[in-house]
Amino acid sequence: MRKYETIFILHPSLDEEAFKANVEKFKGVIENGGGVIENVDVWGKRKLAYEINKISEGYYTLVNFSANPELPKELDRVFRISDAVVRHIIVKNEQ
Repeated sequence: MRKYETIFILHPSLDEEAFKANVEKFKGVIENGGGVIENVDVWGKRKLAYEINKISEGYYTLVNFSANPELPKELDRVFRISDAVVRHIIVKNEQ
């Protein structure tokens, strides 16, 4: 299993319950795909470096996990079809 980390930004109009539900959904994708979540760090609502589709802030979340090489592709697919996600990135840790 390889180590990965993902940072995703959720839409600022989400209420607390919707935010938590989305984070749990993405954690579920990782766990159901055979991955192991090592750390979830919720940074909260922050200002974006630049506007994206007239949005100037969002909820940032960092997740460190271990998984097989196929899982990040599925996680990326789920991020892309989710309306709540403003931006996301998945990177492999070289440790």
